[in-house]
Amino acid sequence: QVHLVESGGGLVQPGGSLRLSCAASGIIFSIYGMDWYRQAPGKQREWVARITSGSSTNYADSVKGRFTISRDNAKNTVYLQMNSLKPEDTAVYYCNTWPIPTPSWGQGTQVTVSS
Repeated sequence: QVHLVESGGGLVQPGGSLRLSCAASGIIFSIYGMDWYRQAPGKQREWVARITSGSSTNYADSVKGRFTISRDNAKNTVYLQMNSLKPEDTAVYYCNTWPIPTPSWGQGTQVTVSS
């Protein structure tokens, strides 16, 4: 069974940075792509970034140039480096497998961007 644990969120001022982590277990991590999603209050969950098993990356237009996704297969962990944060980045951030998302979503990690 896939188990995903997100961490690294917090309260940050606009323009600040955070690095999120997602530790995965129960899968052969290196053969999976990984996605980051986020869900803001009152909104649907939206896709943020993807890294393939070959470490190719893609980003939503709203975060392109500010966020960087990376992975460490030795640690079964995917990261999301978030720079130049904006209030509209406030959300709970989740990771999941790609191309087939596991139904076992983690608890997410809260990111709040506010002065």
